[in-house]
Amino acid sequence: MAWEFFTDPEFQQQLDWVKTFLKEEIDPLEVLWPGLDHCPPAPWMRKVIDPLKQQVRDRGLWATHLPPELGGKGFGQVKLALINEIIGHSQWAPVIFGIQGPDTGNAEILAHYGTAEQKEKYLQPLLEGEIFSCFSMTEPQCGSDPQQFKTRAVRDGDDWVINGEKFYSSNINNASFTIVMTITNPDVSVHKGSSMFLVPRGAPGLEILRHTETMGRQYDPRGSFGHPHVRYNNVRVPAENMLGPEGKGFELAQVRLSGGRLHHAMRTIAVCQFALDMMCERANSRVAHGGLIREKQAVQQAIANSYAELKMFRLYVLKTAWDIDNSSDGYNRQIRTDIAMSKVLAYKLHHDIVERAVHIHGALGVSDEMPLGRLWMDAPMQGLMDGPYEAHQSTVARNLLRDYPAQDGLWPREWLPGKHAAAAEKHKQALLEQAHWEQETGSFVALV
Repeated sequence: MAWEFFTDPEFQQQLDWVKTFLKEEIDPLEVLWPGLDHCPPAPWMRKVIDPLKQQVRDRGLWATHLPPELGGKGFGQVKLALINEIIGHSQWAPVIFGIQGPDTGNAEILAHYGTAEQKEKYLQPLLEGEIFSCFSMTEPQCGSDPQQFKTRAVRDGDDWVINGEKFYSSNINNASFTIVMTITNPDVSVHKGSSMFLVPRGAPGLEILRHTETMGRQYDPRGSFGHPHVRYNNVRVPAENMLGPEGKGFELAQVRLSGGRLHHAMRTIAVCQFALDMMCERANSRVAHGGLIREKQAVQQAIANSYAELKMFRLYVLKTAWDIDNSSDGYNRQIRTDIAMSKVLAYKLHHDIVERAVHIHGALGVSDEMPLGRLWMDAPMQGLMDGPYEAHQSTVARNLLRDYPAQDGLWPREWLPGKHAAAAEKHKQALLEQAHWEQETGSFVALV
């Protein structure tokens, strides 16, 4: 089988168009209307962004994260990665291309597990970019440990009644619907006793307790993504609003989160390349202590290390994406292992390269006059969202350790005295002949 590293010329033309489109059409949105990207657009805003979305559709680049049978374009994960590594540092670009989170993950589980009615009501307008959605899973008392979930859904006739609190329900204030994970059977583990429900906007009893924002940002009621703390206070939904089978909520969550974690890694490539580009431009422009700072060894090391780390990470992400595209058994254990590791690496890379870029820019780097501040504030979030990186390290280690049986006895498999004894037993005749030959000839064979 040939092993090749290239993008087919036709798709490369698409990527070249994306780069130009980002710079000329989307960058101005970032500057003029930050924070409005995940909000239902006002009529005046639609006049600006709808023509841009139409250009993306005309190029066949809209909603590329799902295959055609699920309502997308069927590009696969590799092509999605190649697009994301261009636009992933932008707040507005994913919305203009129809691949924004958390909607991509929500669309994926709706496409896989939703009924025909659910797809018509929720998935289709989501894919068309007409609405936004929310994924409500994290709870204030447990963070990443689903075994501590307390939000319950109890059957009452033809309805389910939901009670509990959720934290970091991202963009729920702008969402037309929310996918909420609940416990429907508290007598078994969360892996078998959780279920998901579709909760429409404005459902009675769905209360926003407070508008939480990530550090360095302030909630803006005119338009803000936000990660509110919410309460489900006797929220009643019909039984047909259950998403997937009862008791399969944890399984659905893993399907959703696995793809989302890789998408975070794809976007990290864009963030780090953006930071590296700014770093190199600054090094070529800034004069200090008698010369351009590009001549300073510390600056050269920062640039060289960032370049090498980014190159290696990019190959890892693309290979994982390629494995998904060519997998016959979905997100198998090897793919889940590599997705988990990509999430770990994404955090460290994001942190290290952006920190170097900030440092090389000096005082300007820590000001609000460069985009580096936003990228820097996102680094800690990269280490936590969709599970802290330590949890993913544990996942990787557990999956790898399954393939290594414990060695019987006191000594490791590669213990040299033991290996020497086994080898000597295997070739004892040759050793006897060697000793006889050495005695007769007076020659000696060097022994290891």
